[in-house]
Amino acid sequence: MKSLAYLTISGLVLLLAPRPARAQGCIVARSAVQPIGPESGGGYMEPGEFDFTFGYRHQYSFRHFVGDVEQKQRIQIGNQVMNKINLENFNLSYQLTPRFSVSGSLPLLLASRRSNNSPFTTTAQGIGDAIISAQAWIWNPRNKTRGNVSIGLGLAMPTGRDNLINNVDRFDGKGAQPTVLDYSIQPGSGGWGIVLNWQAFRALGNSAAAYISGNYIATPQNTTKVLRNTTTAINPLTLTAYSSISDQYLVQAGIAKPIKKVRGLTVTFGPRWEGVPAKDVIGDSLGFRRPGYAVSVEPGFQYARNKMMFTASVGKAILRDRTRSMPDRITGGHGDAAFADYVWVASYSYRFGTPRGMEH
Repeated sequence: MKSLAYLTISGLVLLLAPRPARAQGCIVARSAVQPIGPESGGGYMEPGEFDFTFGYRHQYSFRHFVGDVEQKQRIQIGNQVMNKINLENFNLSYQLTPRFSVSGSLPLLLASRRSNNSPFTTTAQGIGDAIISAQAWIWNPRNKTRGNVSIGLGLAMPTGRDNLINNVDRFDGKGAQPTVLDYSIQPGSGGWGIVLNWQAFRALGNSAAAYISGNYIATPQNTTKVLRNTTTAINPLTLTAYSSISDQYLVQAGIAKPIKKVRGLTVTFGPRWEGVPAKDVIGDSLGFRRPGYAVSVEPGFQYARNKMMFTASVGKAILRDRTRSMPDRITGGHGDAAFADYVWVASYSYRFGTPRGMEH
């Protein structure tokens, strides 16, 4: 039984590694890895070791909500907006000491957006905003094999474009016209961000473990410098002329339990909560944004073999809420947003490098 507990804990460390967050559908969607945490089939990473992770996320958003009320008439009328997100994330981590590590990640976004009654589809491809971060375990991993807590701090850099344009023919006799893509499918946010991430795990007896992980990206800037509409005259002084550079968050928790008959296989289950707040923790929160959140139940699995690990999960939305933005509160309105029914997440990780002697 102790060996089963060890496999569960060792698998959790890697899955709890920090990853960028991005929430649902028309709100935002840029989180590509299932973070759950120690770090692979080999337990905690040792000083001198690297871990490379490739993550993938897919979601199809089409159900419109105002508050937590679904706007079913949008599908009945046939004018629902449909977002398709395919997000790949490349992450490299390096263990400096038993407690401290550094990591860097770069996402690649392929997305499309279309209104069901529209004659055209807009598409976006490109790298997203890179993140560099440092993490530290609160307790020495050599002494805390059945549970630990990690806190990390990082910087999100505006390496992704926030001003992609498609030439779109609306069949109105004007021919193809340049159209700025909706911010929900722009690869970049348009601003810098402060990244806070956390993770914790605890063995439950000898055959299971509890975990929690999450991150919050705080964006001090107010709005992008890109006008949302290039085809229609718009007053740049209006509250929503530019897209808001918004904070975002992701929290996951649950239970991980190994399967006795398949060495290295562990099943996971728990809630997933991700979203965009109406008000940022730093700076102003004007500009156009679709704040809100989605809560999902997320079954999944992890399979560790030698230096590799595979993970997969499917989140089923049970609560979706498009909250009021700051411009909504000022004007008395309440916009809508499209959410997905499911979010599909998978990852592949490989550990390499020659471990150095354990340091203190």
